Amino acid sequence: LKEKIQAGQPVLIGVVTTPSVHLVQILARSGLDALMIDMEHGQIGIESAHAMIAATGGTPAVPIVRVPWNIAWLVKPILDAGALGIVFPMVGSRAEAEAAVRAVRYPPEGERGFGPFCAPFRWGVSLLDYVKAANDEILTIILIEHPDAVKRIDEIVNTPGIDIALLAPGDIATNLGYYGQFNHPDVQAYIAEAETAILRSKVAAGGGAFSSEQANSMIERGYRAIVITIDSLLIQQAVASLLRGIRR
Repeated sequence: LKEKIQAGQPVLIGVVTTPSVHLVQILARSGLDALMIDMEHGQIGIESAHAMIAATGGTPAVPIVRVPWNIAWLVKPILDAGALGIVFPMVGSRAEAEAAVRAVRYPPEGERGFGPFCAPFRWGVSLLDYVKAANDEILTIILIEHPDAVKRIDEIVNTPGIDIALLAPGDIATNLGYYGQFNHPDVQAYIAEAETAILRSKVAAGGGAFSSEQANSMIERGYRAIVITIDSLLIQQAVASLLRGIRR
């Protein structure tokens, strides 16, 4: 995943909020580049997360996990379960970005404790080789969700060790008091400001797309990590399309 992004290729991500190994197995073979296992808003605990990460083994999909908060002890067991990337919510300053970087790295670059007894099996390497490679290979992904983060966007994206900055228009709109109004001029102004700063930095720009047309437009503007679906929405839309037009 990191190689694709560094080569300028867009990667497509699906979000999994349901604690289901079966669903992960299906989505991991669907053509997506990565699956974001959502422990922030999804009803997923550490046991389910471990099983879901393992279920991506032997597939093209890279398992990344969104943790509930930017706290090192929440990150550690997820990495030890084999996640190849961590998504940190509500990063709003350089200090918080630095904390995220430290949480995914072993000393001296970070503060991750030693104990990767499951992760090497997901990677298909020895424990020693895993530890040697982990600091360089694991993705550090941050979410830009608050207007205050946009005001500090330059210091955030210029933090060494950040790989991807995902823009969250829904959260930005909500935090501005415009719930669901993604196209409100104030919301769009904040998004444009953040987008410009991210695209001129070395960090890959990421965000969500509601259609292939929107995804293509984002790719043309320079985005390299695009969330294109969420499991619950995908299922609901599929059922709605089946019901549409049936006379009851």
